[in-house]
Amino acid sequence: MPMFDYRCKNCDAVFEELVASSAIPDDQVKCPCCKKNVAERLLSAPMVATSSPSKTTSNTPIPPCGRSGFS
Repeated sequence: MPMFDYRCKNCDAVFEELVASSAIPDDQVKCPCCKKNVAERLLSAPMVATSSPSKTTSNTPIPPCGRSGFS
């Protein structure tokens, strides 16, 4: 199953969701924060597997629900 990035139009939360098919309409994807079905799919870069572990780590905190972190 592919994983897609979504943004909730109600609370502005950004989240990932595994969906059975890309043909599933966005109004069937439920926000994990506010539980509303008003998500929009975001463009995201594909994840590429590598043979060696990543040498970088992110110390950026994850924003709470309702705060997407975008300016």
